[in-house]
Amino acid sequence: MTDTILRRLDPKHFIIILITLVLVLGEAKYSVLGGYDRLAMTLSVCVATELAFSWFIRGKMPGLQSAYVSGISLALLTKPQGHLLWPFALGAFLAIASKYVVQVHGRHLWNPSNFSISLLLLLAPGRMSVLSHQWGNDLFTNAIIWGIGLLVVSRAKVLHVTLTYVASFFTLGFIRSQLVGTPLLPEVAPITGPMYQLFVFFMVTDPRTTVRSRRGRMLVVGIVALVEAAIRLASDFHLPVPAALSASPPILALAIVGPIAMWIDLRRTPAAAAV
Repeated sequence: MTDTILRRLDPKHFIIILITLVLVLGEAKYSVLGGYDRLAMTLSVCVATELAFSWFIRGKMPGLQSAYVSGISLALLTKPQGHLLWPFALGAFLAIASKYVVQVHGRHLWNPSNFSISLLLLLAPGRMSVLSHQWGNDLFTNAIIWGIGLLVVSRAKVLHVTLTYVASFFTLGFIRSQLVGTPLLPEVAPITGPMYQLFVFFMVTDPRTTVRSRRGRMLVVGIVALVEAAIRLASDFHLPVPAALSASPPILALAIVGPIAMWIDLRRTPAAAAV
């Protein structure tokens, strides 16, 4: 009976359940939001921007699932200095507006949350940061989120993307530990945190901003992990790296690699892009 219900549920419902679960557990255990006013700001601006752009550009009312996911992601990940609220409003507007403005053949190049956070980090690297909490040794919390997360990406048929990134992350983490001379655990521990869970289950798997072929998706996400590792190594060896890159290597790595891959993919088969 349960299996039948799960099969009938749309993957979008699982996505909403998972993002809400990350929010609830993160706030209950670590107060990762920093205030519910931040959540209210990002959600309201995301929804309002989605409604306005869809109505004026497409002439129809939109579904609000994307706005909901983007709003919660931004509320969790955006960490400006002090108690400022405007970065949440600006970030929410940039995330949703990018879907309608930054397009090639009807497809947006960046995951909305990834675009917004990356741009804010680039514009104000000294004032902006990204959530860095980890669940640590809380096996129960990790088991719940990863269990539901893997179910979500499996139902959405992008499990191969998440698993490729995770395998690449662990492999490159081992290499980094050997090069830098640090234990393996500190190199791979960040993947237990809510930031990485949002990253591996929502950003790298976003169907609207990933290339169409299965092999292509796996290749791209492997390159993202490689660029992330290169950024981390540059910081480890005190090389001159832009502050925005060091602030969140995975977010910026995806912001660099993802759009290039999408542009190449869309240029190769533009007729299929709008399908």
